[in-house]
Amino acid sequence: MIEEPPLLRIARAENRNRPTEAQIAAFRDVPTGFVTDAMEGAGAMDAGIKPLPGLPFRVAGPALTCYSGPEDILGLLAALTEIRPGDVVVNAAGGWRGCAAVGDRVCGMARNAGAAGLVTDGMARDLEGIEAIGLPLFCAGITPNSPFGKGPGTVGLPVVVGGRSIESGDMIVADRDGVVVVPFARIDAVIARLEDVRTLETELDAQVSEGLVCPQTIRDLLASDAVSYDAVAK
Repeated sequence: MIEEPPLLRIARAENRNRPTEAQIAAFRDVPTGFVTDAMEGAGAMDAGIKPLPGLPFRVAGPALTCYSGPEDILGLLAALTEIRPGDVVVNAAGGWRGCAAVGDRVCGMARNAGAAGLVTDGMARDLEGIEAIGLPLFCAGITPNSPFGKGPGTVGLPVVVGGRSIESGDMIVADRDGVVVVPFARIDAVIARLEDVRTLETELDAQVSEGLVCPQTIRDLLASDAVSYDAVAK
């Protein structure tokens, strides 16, 4: 006979990764597009996970993961006791759209605990209350249907949200374009590449402002033997 699993599995704080304050600061106010460019153009969660309108939308902080599963919220409630200031709570709801995965009171408690934001692949409810609280919230949409709190759930263990595998301590960088995950092991490498990305973007912005119509690399390609031109369009 298989024993019933525990209602909650929690990885203790000392067993979870966490970036340094300097590493966290390196991602503040950095556009998500810069971060994905520094990771070969990848790293974003599913495009359906977006910031709720009317709330602050720029977030950068270490992930505190939790799993609640469809129609449940126990894992997220337990995660409230594990938040460290600046954490971004990442709640896996299995992509469930049938009811909310978070509401205004949970957002308020997460804010009170020092969370920098909350990300979920589920839905939210109590929009007016969430707006009043002001905690950045990235989710899949709004529904008034409510969840249960029966479990099972996890806190601090790996989860999958928006198609990305996430562990506590990974960096979460989010803005109006979406949510990007920087794996803990790649944080320093991505930071090292961000300056190059920023320089290239700044140079291109200046060229566009000065009237650039098409990058020279494209003009060179069009003038090369790699492109053929038909006399008549077919």
